[in-house]
Amino acid sequence: MIISSFQSQYGIRLSRELPAGMKWDEFRDLLIGLGPDTALGRVVAIRAEDRKEYLENFTLEQHRIRNEWQRKRAKYLAQTITKEQMNNTMNMFKTAFLSMDGLGSD
Repeated sequence: MIISSFQSQYGIRLSRELPAGMKWDEFRDLLIGLGPDTALGRVVAIRAEDRKEYLENFTLEQHRIRNEWQRKRAKYLAQTITKEQMNNTMNMFKTAFLSMDGLGSD
């Protein structure tokens, strides 16, 4: 997807540009600048969408792409976040909610 996206947006053939000496910073900047009309841009937009009115109109393929991404992301987070980190985060939320209700400790 990256190769086809660079080709469609910039007219750049990465197979020629990378060996010719494209610097990492230039590649990164071009990658970040890829628009929503490229293959990669469309997939990123599908993965990031969370507005109900848009999701209702997704095709089966768009739902598959989004659901697959969410499963992979959840699995990654479950493997990288420790129980202690999760407990600390939950305690921060608890403290914040109690504070908003005027029940926090002073």
